[in-house]
Amino acid sequence: MNQNISLAWYAVVLLAEESMGICAISTCVEFVSVRLHTKVISQVLRKVAGNMVSDTIGDLIIQIQNAGAVGKAEIALPYSKLRHSIADKLAEIGYVDSVSTKGEGVDKKLVITLKYNEAGRHNIGGVKRISKPGRRLYAKVSEIYPVKFGKGSLILSTPAGILTDEEARKQNVGGERLFMIW
Repeated sequence: MNQNISLAWYAVVLLAEESMGICAISTCVEFVSVRLHTKVISQVLRKVAGNMVSDTIGDLIIQIQNAGAVGKAEIALPYSKLRHSIADKLAEIGYVDSVSTKGEGVDKKLVITLKYNEAGRHNIGGVKRISKPGRRLYAKVSEIYPVKFGKGSLILSTPAGILTDEEARKQNVGGERLFMIW
């Protein structure tokens, strides 16, 4: 089959996806080569699902760390209540400067202003994700220890909300160990 016909079928698949949904993919793609079939399916699914992130907390902390490494002043992320409460906690303990929201509804963004020291270095030296979507890790109060000899913080999701390791010990509450930051 020549390349023009393959590209035509590719266009048909994309148009079918927009009008009829994903069900149309398998019937139209029968005529396309296996290699192009895989490419078409992945592009259609990416278009339908968007660039979904399965680990929103991991995405948040890595984006903050990477933005700080290249010297950005602020970053904007898709909004969620969990991200907002984590970002507020990071601002409270001094790792980011400020947190605000922009927009409404589906277009709502979480805007995080990064914080740098006098030498121009980012306040975050490192982060380590602990509890992941495929493996949730919880800690009792007796299992919560200081991070980097007290120079860092452990962020936990508890029944009392998002807390640092110090706050969790003071309130005598355990929870899911989200990540360490120093």
